[in-house]
Amino acid sequence: MPLLIIAVILFIIADVTIRYFSKRVREQKLRKDREAALAVSLNLDFTREAKTLKRVEVENPKARILCVDDEAVILDSFRKILVLDGYSVDTVENGKEALGLIQSHHYDFLFTDLKMPEMSGVDVAKSVKHLRPDIDVVIITGYATVESAVECMKFGAMDYVQKPFTEDELLEFVKKILIKRLDRIQIQLKPKVHITHLAESKHFMSYEFAIPGGVFISPGHCWASLEQDGAVKVGMDDFAKKLIGKIDSLELPNLGMNIKAGQPLFTIKQGQKSIVFNSPVSGKITRTNTLLKANLESLDATPYDTNWICVIDAEDFDVEIKNLNIGKAAVTFYQDELDHFIELRKTTAKAKDEQLYIGEFEKFSDAEWEKMVNEFFKK
Repeated sequence: MPLLIIAVILFIIADVTIRYFSKRVREQKLRKDREAALAVSLNLDFTREAKTLKRVEVENPKARILCVDDEAVILDSFRKILVLDGYSVDTVENGKEALGLIQSHHYDFLFTDLKMPEMSGVDVAKSVKHLRPDIDVVIITGYATVESAVECMKFGAMDYVQKPFTEDELLEFVKKILIKRLDRIQIQLKPKVHITHLAESKHFMSYEFAIPGGVFISPGHCWASLEQDGAVKVGMDDFAKKLIGKIDSLELPNLGMNIKAGQPLFTIKQGQKSIVFNSPVSGKITRTNTLLKANLESLDATPYDTNWICVIDAEDFDVEIKNLNIGKAAVTFYQDELDHFIELRKTTAKAKDEQLYIGEFEKFSDAEWEKMVNEFFKK
């Protein structure tokens, strides 16, 4: 037995060692490839696109970056530091060339110096956010102009970096803003609505809206599913969950209570704010989902399927069904509601762009919250 244990330990040590050195070899090869790309790209002629353009592209870049600064030494530092770390980098020496490039190329970030002779960083930031709001703008500033850099953030700049900077400082800063960008993209919503199979709804793209086939949607954004025994499962629909975002608590209806369609059925709370959802059908409450109440995070995966809120022994479903939406009618209803929400959202204090995000309700003031609740859930 001791020999077997020693053999296992030696195997584990050998495996870890091999993995470590294999990783080091891959990293060294990547660095050599990037060094080669850096040497070759800087000798290519890109003057047809911009007179001062220097471009270095790497395979599978972490992000694509355009940097504009009238100091060549700053641009040289950006290229060398960021390319060797796996970023594709374009650099130009004035704002006009940068604005030309963003209209013909896709970038994740644009870094712009604040003080430049022909076009200031403020003007570059304003123009980029107007022409390409999807590009994140970062201001390059000296210690004496931090206040001006912060001012730029009012025009949509994401952040600022101070110069002079060390290699480690720049790499850490770019890593931070890349994570910030990816986090934001992950919660962006596309106003697209799809019919899915009920079993697949929990695996559906989180940034699009899903309606399981065979599920009815009420005007107040509850879903209803007819069971084989004639009972109706009821829950909160995808429109509600995605736009509301965080849910701190859930008040379930009382077992055995009789309810009419349009009457208050359950309540969700976000901090001190709440939304009352009205029942889509009439009948007696026969079951409530206490497991869901204890595990509200499961709603982040899907508000459908096992995350129902209650079961109603419906008494007039064949009559009340005409007030509910299913299939293509549900998709049309969702799309109309999303269009309406986007228009109303423009009137709120937090509406910086037209992009929707998961948890839009989290940004609303008390008055804005009540306005949206009245528009979308009191039906």
